[in-house]
Amino acid sequence: MMAAAAPRLRPLLRALRVQSCRGPVWGCGAAAVRGAASGAGQENWGSLPPAPTPPQIPEPSEILGNSPNLDEPRLEDLGLGGSSPVGMIQNFLEFLHLDLGLPWWGAIATGTVGARILLLPLVLRGQREAARLSQHIPQLQRLSQRVAEARRGSDPNQVAVAYSELVSYQRRYDVNPLRGFLVPLVQTPLFVSFFLALQGMAAAPVPGLLQGGLGWFQNLAAPDPFYVLPVLVTASTWLVLELGAETGVSAPGAGPVRQILRLLPLFFLPFILHFPTAVFTYWLTSNGFSLLQTGLLRVPALRARLGVAPPPSAKATPTPAQATPTFGQAPPTPAQATPPGHAPPAKPGILQQLRKEWREAQATHEAERRQWRLRNHLQLVAKGPLRQTFAQNPLNPPKTAPSEPPKRPWKDTLG
Repeated sequence: MMAAAAPRLRPLLRALRVQSCRGPVWGCGAAAVRGAASGAGQENWGSLPPAPTPPQIPEPSEILGNSPNLDEPRLEDLGLGGSSPVGMIQNFLEFLHLDLGLPWWGAIATGTVGARILLLPLVLRGQREAARLSQHIPQLQRLSQRVAEARRGSDPNQVAVAYSELVSYQRRYDVNPLRGFLVPLVQTPLFVSFFLALQGMAAAPVPGLLQGGLGWFQNLAAPDPFYVLPVLVTASTWLVLELGAETGVSAPGAGPVRQILRLLPLFFLPFILHFPTAVFTYWLTSNGFSLLQTGLLRVPALRARLGVAPPPSAKATPTPAQATPTFGQAPPTPAQATPPGHAPPAKPGILQQLRKEWREAQATHEAERRQWRLRNHLQLVAKGPLRQTFAQNPLNPPKTAPSEPPKRPWKDTLG
């Protein structure tokens, strides 16, 4: 019976052996290995290519030596960066340092110059407005003085006439003092964002800042040990305010405000001594850019090419008799207000100017309160307590002097 079933099982056994030989060679048995080594495939073993040599892997020290920034952690690992203005500035500085390979002081300086270049069109527009306004400042001050004097009076028609003349003058020459605040409104958030970004990176601290300085301030996260940077920043800030680097003119009509601004850098010096040197690196670079911008804009050819009007001269200052028009008279133009051969009046000191402005502010406040009482006197009478409008109340009995005995002059003579 087994002999009869053997021919039938032989194909099945052959199929099982072929199926098992499709796996690894060691699963096929010795017979399968001998069968694979014999036959038609035996002559192909000699034509196989030699085994390739494995590539040489460099040592980790060599990799870190060629790329020293790879061992620094990312800012996001330190809880910095993000989508806020401060975080975007931190990410931008990290890109300049890690991706472009700049040192930290170079990244801060490059980022500062890049931000100032992006704001340059807006700054040029503000300089054009400031240069145009500086030519009309004397006349605008006198018109504003007339409005203040009219408000201190009791005639509301004079206030309306003076204010309408001021507005018409501004529209005629397309000047508006409020446009001068456009550049500070944009630059102040940028300065605050850079300050907070660098302050946060120094407080973390970022490991690269500890050795990312230059010269005597190698540690950008620590204050300047010799206090050289705070003094340089104070001096450069004073120059920026003195030369009018942010407006393109020296602000001839600033008055006591400019004199107070001169003292601000010296006043804030004790408070900035312990700032990180990373903040001073940004601050000093920004001030240097402002001073360079001011030096270039003093070139007449460059000012004319950029469309910035030339700065006003002292000869264009009008005298009060020639520059102050009467009510209903058109104000003179800046060209007509130039006095031939007259020296400008002497400017008062800062204390005299402050006292004068204080007295004018008090007089204006009293005039406004008087006008308000005249407008609302009926409501004050109806709501407030009764006010006595007579010298003596008729409801109260009159106060009489104590009675004196009748005089008897004959007693003095007859005795």
